[in-house]
Amino acid sequence: MDNRPIPYKIYLEENEMPKQWYNVRADMKKKPSPLLNPGTLKPMTEEELSQVFCQELVKQELDEETPYFDIPEEIAGFYRMYRPSPLVRAYCLEKKLDTPAHIYYKFEGNNTSGSHKLNSAIAQAYYAKKEGLKGVTTETGAGQWGTALSMACAYFDLDCQVYMVKCSYEQKPFRREVMRTYGAKVTPSPSMDTEIGRKINAEFPGTTGSLGCAISEAVEAALTQEGYRYVLGSVLAQVLLHQSVIGLETKTALDKYGIKPDMIIGCAGGGSNLGGLISPFAGEMLRGEAKYQLIAVEPASCPSLTRGVYAYDFCDTGKVCPLQKMYTLGSNFIPSASHAGGLRYHGMSAIVSELYDQGLMEARSVEQTAVFEAAQTFARIEGILPAPESSHAIRVAIDEALKCKETGEHKTIVFGLTGTGYFDMYAYQSYNDGAMGDYIPSDEEITRSLKNLPQV
Repeated sequence: MDNRPIPYKIYLEENEMPKQWYNVRADMKKKPSPLLNPGTLKPMTEEELSQVFCQELVKQELDEETPYFDIPEEIAGFYRMYRPSPLVRAYCLEKKLDTPAHIYYKFEGNNTSGSHKLNSAIAQAYYAKKEGLKGVTTETGAGQWGTALSMACAYFDLDCQVYMVKCSYEQKPFRREVMRTYGAKVTPSPSMDTEIGRKINAEFPGTTGSLGCAISEAVEAALTQEGYRYVLGSVLAQVLLHQSVIGLETKTALDKYGIKPDMIIGCAGGGSNLGGLISPFAGEMLRGEAKYQLIAVEPASCPSLTRGVYAYDFCDTGKVCPLQKMYTLGSNFIPSASHAGGLRYHGMSAIVSELYDQGLMEARSVEQTAVFEAAQTFARIEGILPAPESSHAIRVAIDEALKCKETGEHKTIVFGLTGTGYFDMYAYQSYNDGAMGDYIPSDEEITRSLKNLPQV
């Protein structure tokens, strides 16, 4: 332990960076339920999954027993261009809030993609290249994942085809152009280029799209082109595995100064950043070594954990992907066109869902205008313009710090600042102009969507 005063930014030395990814499932006595073949309703086999995903990624997806996976040197070398990322003590925010709480944030926006998504993108591109593929297809919500994957594919000279949720394609043109700059083909989803896209457009005329729609199109594109595989930026176990570098670095930095957090907060869409941040801490809880308050924060417009059901459902709107047991609003649920595009997914990671179901973490939903109020406060005080997705975590971190002010408790709060919001200026303009509203789906909307759950 380092006994020096805690600096504003805690950086790890290169030799302190994680050399392995952590698989939290290895410490879970009750494992997440397996992916099911939608035709047979039997667990997906390695052979079946390899038709869609890279073989090495399939092995990672199915392995529930191996606690650590070595990070290949080619990936570790790429990580060293922007990792380790800083763990920042929010001294200015603490002072402004006049709170006795200590607030830390793990900042993942210090790379060109502007988010944590690059941690898994480079890994998935590496395994695709190693397998000898021509290219990959994917979906993207707000565009962070598509941007990260386009960068990773350019690095390994792979073709990259991105189906971008239509409302984000229109709201975030500059992020779209970054993808194209890195060589990706970007298509608004649902499109008329795929059979599934045409079907969705016919069923939901004028739809703004969703991650579920874009996933369906990307999977179809992969299956109909020789030498291509589909890659995913969230939800799956393989993605949370790669993102565990976030939590591992966070824990090492905290341990370095003898800091024990009371609560760890992350925004929740599909579960990639949240799962990566909390994994090592959840592992300690599962092993009985420590106790933390883990909080998932989701948009009130797409509340899969707080208002969904824990059941098997399709991972995509087109119903071509495997069934996953998760907290879901139903694969037909089309969220409102909120500005936190990366959180507009109808379901939640199986790992996060199981941890939540076991009572190891809690979930909260927050409204869009309250999120942007917190984002503006953070930007003015801490000097970073946060992504709308990250700002969900900021909202709850501020709320918890203010509770400490009321009670006098000296809690240590850690949250994930997953990325920057410099490509989200239309969203900030909407908030600054007073034009932003809040949409909360009715019970009837959610009930109607959940009626279509598959019978498993």
